[in-house]
Amino acid sequence: MNPRILVLSASVGAGHLRAAEAVEAALRQSVPHATVMNVDVLTLTNAAFRHVYGRAYLDLVNKAPHVLGYFYDLLDKPGRPGWHRSDRLRLALERLNLTRFTRLLRNDTWDLIINTHFLPAEIVASLRKKQKLEIPQVTVTTDFETHRLWVNQPCEHYFTATQEGALHLQSWGIPPGDTTPTGIPIHARFSEPTERSALLAKYGLSDDRPIFLQSAGGFGVGPVERIYESLLTVEEPLHVVVVAGRNEKAKKRLLSVPVPDRHRTRVLGFTDKMDELMAVADLVVSKPGGLTTSETLARGAAMVIVNPIPGQESRNSDYLLENGAAIKVNNITTMAHKVTELLRDPIRLAQLKANAKRLGRPRAAFDVVERSLKLIG
Repeated sequence: MNPRILVLSASVGAGHLRAAEAVEAALRQSVPHATVMNVDVLTLTNAAFRHVYGRAYLDLVNKAPHVLGYFYDLLDKPGRPGWHRSDRLRLALERLNLTRFTRLLRNDTWDLIINTHFLPAEIVASLRKKQKLEIPQVTVTTDFETHRLWVNQPCEHYFTATQEGALHLQSWGIPPGDTTPTGIPIHARFSEPTERSALLAKYGLSDDRPIFLQSAGGFGVGPVERIYESLLTVEEPLHVVVVAGRNEKAKKRLLSVPVPDRHRTRVLGFTDKMDELMAVADLVVSKPGGLTTSETLARGAAMVIVNPIPGQESRNSDYLLENGAAIKVNNITTMAHKVTELLRDPIRLAQLKANAKRLGRPRAAFDVVERSLKLIG
């Protein structure tokens, strides 16, 4: 049997796409004879819908994150007045703007769908309810807690980051046997052994001081310069590596920032070598997105949490803090103080890193693939 598998996501932030890429890579390694297609469903819609669904999300993250958090919490509450009516309206708008996507589903033969965003899962579930589609689907959540929007029945199985996430899905009526806490899929590179000395030489880094990796995510959003400037005021000597993502303007501004003599720095743009950089980092300074967090944990680096998006990222932050794998900086003005205090307590730093390694699930993508393939024999 040569299975035909569709991996579906949506470019709302970079994390969902990275999870889809991880699942695709695991599929190609596990079942090389399979036909695998990885599709960002927002590429199959019109420009207006793509802007509202994708770009508007980034605009809210940058300009009104608390509005995003408000709606995140509101939509996760049961019994909200008008709840089912507003869901039906949203779904009707999605179907109207995703006709090319539904054509892909109905005009080709697929044995299985694996979703890493709830948008395609919702459309597939709607078509199946109307008996216009029969393809089995599974859904992979991409944060450490789950949300009602991930619940789209019928769906054969849900993969969550944690047991807590699975229990929350079950509170919405998902049978316990249809949930598995696998961790969040990340690329297999993050599970591969590395030679630290070789990587230090490759990136021009030194082992005589802590290495801080500042990640601005794939899109380079947030107060990247303020965080960088604050790290440069830390009293202890550091080696700071900044990844500015696709934000070329931010990269140019970072390169112009004066660096005190006690520190060493390296400013990078977008890179697909985060697995190598995280392998040598002692601390990763970042927003706690689900994928970045999972990659960091897999490499055993502690996190310095900054500016979590209210909603999913604030809950990811809670998970890290509860499990002793991170510190959190609420105000960038206090970052240098908190980092300095941590560096002067090497036992605490070592414990944070050990806890991170314990929480890491570097083989999550393969666990998702193994369980999913059982659905099609």
